[in-house]
Amino acid sequence: MSVLCQHSDQAGAKVVVGVADMKVSDRRGDVLVTHALGSCLGVAVYDPTAQVGGLLHVMMPSSEANPEKAAANPYMFVDTGVPAFFRALYAAGGMKGRLQVRVAGGAASHSGSAGGGEDYFAIGKRNFVMLRKIFWKNGILIRGEDVGGSQPRTMYLEIGTGRVWLHSGGIEKEL
Repeated sequence: MSVLCQHSDQAGAKVVVGVADMKVSDRRGDVLVTHALGSCLGVAVYDPTAQVGGLLHVMMPSSEANPEKAAANPYMFVDTGVPAFFRALYAAGGMKGRLQVRVAGGAASHSGSAGGGEDYFAIGKRNFVMLRKIFWKNGILIRGEDVGGSQPRTMYLEIGTGRVWLHSGGIEKEL
């Protein structure tokens, strides 16, 4: 679990955000990236004035499923990871009224042959519903989203510009 990527004045770095992890950076040259957003959600947040941003990769909607794991790693769950992520952004200089939020992932996972079948647990959908509830309660607006479907996504956030883009199915897309 990382809080703030602190660097010297070297050139920017590609910073990988793992599953159930987050990174926050104030280094203009950094590009934060998270891979394999299937049913998981990627949440990219950027403050253009402070030029600080972060990327969160959460797996499950509710920490009630495993409170011990949530205590050890809050970024595994939407209901514990999102508040901890925003606290880290605020500690790094981000301000709520200036935050630009983008969300990707929340895909359906189908079982059965050739990707068919039912998405019995609807983890992706439940992740996004939980996220929207938290944002609604806290007055956070989503500026851009690419959620649902069945394709995995890779999400990028460029610190310094706030540019967010996705790669999915061989296609690059701005978010």
